[in-house]
Amino acid sequence: MPAEPVRAAVVQVLADTDTTRNVARAGERVEAAAVAGARLVVLPEKWNWWGPASATASGAEPLDGPSLSAARAWARDLGVAIVAGSVLEAIGDGSRAFNTSVLIGPDGRDVATYRKIHLFDVDVDGHAYRESTSTEAGADVVTGEVLGIGIGMSVCYDLRFPELYRAHAAAGVRVLSVPANFTPQTGEAHWELLLRARAVENQCFVLAAGQCGTHTTGEGAWGHSMIIDPWGRVLAEVADGEGFASADLDVVAQDAIRASLPALNHRRLP
Repeated sequence: MPAEPVRAAVVQVLADTDTTRNVARAGERVEAAAVAGARLVVLPEKWNWWGPASATASGAEPLDGPSLSAARAWARDLGVAIVAGSVLEAIGDGSRAFNTSVLIGPDGRDVATYRKIHLFDVDVDGHAYRESTSTEAGADVVTGEVLGIGIGMSVCYDLRFPELYRAHAAAGVRVLSVPANFTPQTGEAHWELLLRARAVENQCFVLAAGQCGTHTTGEGAWGHSMIIDPWGRVLAEVADGEGFASADLDVVAQDAIRASLPALNHRRLP
């Protein structure tokens, strides 16, 4: 456990199908966050490429592809840990993919790899979203540790499934990572509500990085990337547009919350 607070940042971008451009802009945000003192940086879901499901093959990469290779270089060069949001991890010929989040240590090495379990197959405001048409679901709950802090990994729609985060808490994590691309409709209604609930019920910090604006596909993204403490307080937020927000993660204060209200120790259900 770190003796001093660790500064974390969440990066907010709007990605399109130009991977080179997306990676460069994300790198600028990561560097800016690091210059501002962040030692842990979280990127959004599909920060390197966003396009229609029919074009998955053009956006998917292997885990040693250019996007994650760039993120590893940022981590190493800047000395920061990075949750590389998520990328489409190519399967076979690339026509299908995993939605994959990779935790990278300050040395540029991969610490943990999580493949999104819950796929977004819903109808919202007249728009049909069918993530499963091009994406395979993962199966494993994944945690990792960087900077002496345990991190529970998730992606976007996972946020609606509290049992995933309870499994993270049971594994002893202090931080929940939520790279996302919430829709404007669901974001306005549920984004902050669910994030704060996950923080409070698991007495964890939540680092939620989202995309923002309107994609070239016409799909909107809610933005409002935020950092929330274990008491449910929003410590920092990127309300609108591209940018980053940062805040200190005080694990000593977190321990005090857990000691005074030991709900995690009072669980009786399996």
